[in-house]
Amino acid sequence: MRTADKQIADILVRYGEPFAGNVWRVQGTAVIYHKTLERIAGHTKIRFDPPTLLRSERDEAVILVTGRMPGEKAGEERVEWSIGEALVNVNYRVSGRQAAYVYAMAEKRAKDRVILKLIELHGLVYSEEEADEFRQNQPMAIRAVDEDFDASPAFDEVTEQEADLKRLIDEAETINAVTDLMLDERTQATLNAMPHGTREEVRDYAKARLRALGWPPAKKAGRGSRAA
Repeated sequence: MRTADKQIADILVRYGEPFAGNVWRVQGTAVIYHKTLERIAGHTKIRFDPPTLLRSERDEAVILVTGRMPGEKAGEERVEWSIGEALVNVNYRVSGRQAAYVYAMAEKRAKDRVILKLIELHGLVYSEEEADEFRQNQPMAIRAVDEDFDASPAFDEVTEQEADLKRLIDEAETINAVTDLMLDERTQATLNAMPHGTREEVRDYAKARLRALGWPPAKKAGRGSRAA
């Protein structure tokens, strides 16, 4: 596990959350699920002050959120604030079949940023709602895989598929089980529909699991060799 991932994993384990299945990488940057951060906020009893609406337009919302996390001693608490923003077709992409919930998205982004600050993960990982740049860039990566953009998987679907595959890889208890999973027709179809970087991340994850299970197997000693 790379150093940054170990830092993230060490912090997540404090709050009862595993690294695998909760964190993935987009263009080399770690991203965590919004629902994971919500669970951590509940576990740590983080409280949020009423949000402050800084900008209110039909297609744009900017919201200031302040969060408070109880300290180890009674009467102590950590306080952090952050801003969430959502602007349709700029950092919040909405398809023709979806309604735009700019206020809800701005609030989610602000709360996620506050949670990451409070649990000391800010700067190490982005939330899936916070990763504005990746949401902007990812559709172009998907388009490169399948020119019919409307038929290609959405960003959320891709990242959930990656997390599901990593979870299945973690659950595989033998080298053959990992190999069979990766060679399965459904797995191959899922991988082929992913952006190149995501696909390679999953394959690297599977290789790491294989090595952890003892692959490649040790070579047997030849006839002429002597026991140590």
